[in-house]
Amino acid sequence: MMPGDDVLMMPRAHRIEVYTGTGRRRRWSAEEKARIIAESHELGVGETASRHSLSKTQLFTWRRDAQRKSEETGFAQVVVDDAVSASAVIEIRLRAGEVRVPPGADPQMVTTILLALRSDR
Repeated sequence: MMPGDDVLMMPRAHRIEVYTGTGRRRRWSAEEKARIIAESHELGVGETASRHSLSKTQLFTWRRDAQRKSEETGFAQVVVDDAVSASAVIEIRLRAGEVRVPPGADPQMVTTILLALRSDR
């Protein structure tokens, strides 16, 4: 239809299509979102979005929201290497730097250092 066309002079529609697919919004639990986000870090956003019938934009939004939430609460993902002994040094990587905590380190000192690095944003 072009601008200026008279709608009343148009021929009647001979066919009407009705879509009965997923028209409503799906509800995802926090656990499902967390699982899908973790999967996207392993397989990539494109493949994960396709597997769960999500748009890439939606998945990136979930990842960004999860990152912001973890920064607000102060929690971080912890990865434990099974090959490392219990007496090994703990490595903490932040945007501002990296801290290595030896066995027997004073917890209050470590907390103070981490808070100082965190506030360096």
